[in-house]
Amino acid sequence: MIYLDNAATTFPKPPEVEHAVIEAFHTLGNAGRGAHAATLDASRIIYGTRERLAELFHAQDASRIAFTGNVTESLNIAIQGLFEPGDHVITSVCEHNSVLRPLYLMEQRGVKVTYLSADSKGRIAYNELEHAYRPDTKAVVITHASNLTGNVTDLDRIASFTQKHQLLFVVDAAQTAGVLPIDVQKQNIDVLCFTGHKGLLGPQGTGGIYVRKDLDIRPLLTGGTGVQSYSKTQPGEMPTALEAGTLNGHGIAGLYAALGYLQKTGIGTIYKQEMALADRFYNGVKDISGVQIYGDFTTENRVAVVSLNIRDLDSGSVSDWLWEDYEIAVRAGAHCAPLMHEALGTKEQGAVRFSFSHFNTDEEVDAAVRAVWEIAEET
Repeated sequence: MIYLDNAATTFPKPPEVEHAVIEAFHTLGNAGRGAHAATLDASRIIYGTRERLAELFHAQDASRIAFTGNVTESLNIAIQGLFEPGDHVITSVCEHNSVLRPLYLMEQRGVKVTYLSADSKGRIAYNELEHAYRPDTKAVVITHASNLTGNVTDLDRIASFTQKHQLLFVVDAAQTAGVLPIDVQKQNIDVLCFTGHKGLLGPQGTGGIYVRKDLDIRPLLTGGTGVQSYSKTQPGEMPTALEAGTLNGHGIAGLYAALGYLQKTGIGTIYKQEMALADRFYNGVKDISGVQIYGDFTTENRVAVVSLNIRDLDSGSVSDWLWEDYEIAVRAGAHCAPLMHEALGTKEQGAVRFSFSHFNTDEEVDAAVRAVWEIAEET
């Protein structure tokens, strides 16, 4: 199998991630639920993972990192926990449904939302920011990079806007955590939502949320925390405020190992390798007759995603063809980004997404290029 679906989940994981998860099954208890060796081991690995994440994102301290099951949960915590009826939020058409659907829900509850448009290359219309601002605007919620086009959002430009108007800045880092440098303090990010199983190279079922100091978010869930058990309300201190119930200790142990791998290898080194593979693929397919590529390739500020269509072929049919005849794994369809497809004009056809890992090889990329060429030739 040639796996080119790393924007969905990275595969394979570093060997130490698997080893850490297996070891955790033999050693970890429930963190914060006792004082014996097993629960203390769990507490240590969870705290150590918080520390590594805080270091990666340049958070003020590890307590500002709360664990979730995935970035979708993190975004729901942020969006449902920060906004009230009468608030106004700015977002974009480039968002994943993990942002859009919580915002649609909040619209039903009386929150107003403005959607920045995008051009035919999927580039956000930053010039619409000032026009979108209203006296009741409370926040900008934005993706750091599109899972469909690979375009990277200019966070510095948006941060300047949010600072100017004293707005909250909420960032969806699903495609960039562990891929691009993120400094929540320098970039004035108030809330950063991330997943563990993509660029962070950890297991599925892991994710988290960074919350700026002195910012409170209304909990999405309440329940057992292992502390303040006689209180009728969820503890207000981070990270406990946003962590009701037992954490995924086994998955977090794998994430701890993955973060160690990233520290050792360097996210800059990994990014350079991934982009070299993506560029190799792009340059191999861009001139094939009948191939339409989506996204802005005039800039190097991208993630390793290339989405395309072949003539008027249904994207799902192309994906099936790639798998059945070539054993190449890609993603087709809407990619949970409906408004982006409307902007690109691909609402009906969808798109075929190739996304790369530093574990891929030049030979695998060349095989994918040949496959696209052969399919285009046959149609």
